Amino acid sequence: MDLLEYGNAKTDAGLPVFNYSVACDSANREPLFYELYPGSLNDVSQLTCMIDKAHGYGYRHIGFILDRGYFSKRNLEYMEKNGYSFLIMVKGMKDFIREIVIENQGSLENSRGKYIDRYDLYGTTVRRLLYEGDTKKRNIHIYYSDGKAYGEKQEIKQKIRRLKKYLDGCVGKECVAFGPEIIKYFYLNFEKDGKTLKLAEENTSAVEKELSLTGYFAIVSSENMTAREAIELYKSRDASEKLFCSDKSYLGNKSMRVYSDEALSSKVFIQFIVLILRSRIYIALKEKSEKMLKKPNYLTVPAALKELEKIVMIRQLDGVYRLDHTVTATQKTILDAFGLNEGNVRYQAKEIEKNLQHQ
Repeated sequence: MDLLEYGNAKTDAGLPVFNYSVACDSANREPLFYELYPGSLNDVSQLTCMIDKAHGYGYRHIGFILDRGYFSKRNLEYMEKNGYSFLIMVKGMKDFIREIVIENQGSLENSRGKYIDRYDLYGTTVRRLLYEGDTKKRNIHIYYSDGKAYGEKQEIKQKIRRLKKYLDGCVGKECVAFGPEIIKYFYLNFEKDGKTLKLAEENTSAVEKELSLTGYFAIVSSENMTAREAIELYKSRDASEKLFCSDKSYLGNKSMRVYSDEALSSKVFIQFIVLILRSRIYIALKEKSEKMLKKPNYLTVPAALKELEKIVMIRQLDGVYRLDHTVTATQKTILDAFGLNEGNVRYQAKEIEKNLQHQ
């Protein structure tokens, strides 16, 4: 298969792979289009092609919600060139983000006016140029999370302990070179020969500065919005991830079991159509569940389909096909999620009987 190439798979089994991506409408939770591309291409380099395809399909008034891996001057400029807005997580703690964080420290972390209860974090918005040569200021949303700060502080402390233990083992030995992390967090003293490590002393100011920046992260948006609106929009991408997971879990896209490019293309196309149908079923059932005081366990896609499969027709002694039993209360609730009722079922049963009689 031509698409199969060695690439950077998330779960690397040492086998050639192909890449499959789905563009999803996060507002309506529906898949829009998909693409297949060789396994050696990474998602970041493929983004410009995906933007071109979105434009070719006629999508105009949309924006892209992107993870931190896509943050680059080239990608941002290309989206704007094609008239698309964007919302993107900033990769790491870049220098310009550090400056903004330091500017806002003390006024953000405990301000109830900036608290976003739904996600248990604090947020504020500033406008800045993103990079050298940028033509307009962007909305940079800075957030602080106590839980995130605690976790990151523990990681830094463990890292310092690990590096200190390693350096203690190097004392009195000739050392060729040390990595950037060791240079950043430790003062190194050598013997007169300049090679034998004499003492490794922690650079407390560097460690303290790193600890003071824990718990912060940033999102950049091309459109004007508040920090609350930005984080809610970014979190909406969870719907896309769940949709993609359902494609792999329920529809068989985790492993294709085909042996030609043509078979692969056909199978993915059929599964994409099914994904649209499943998504609409999921949304209808979810909306029905949210309206009920007590959420039943049969308003999931697998459970609902299994329940509806119990509505069957049988051929009786007079040769006529009829419903085997009346529609149950559970089935009525499920049908109501799709704007249907028992009358629709009986009407459909009669139509099926008519067709069977003509055969």
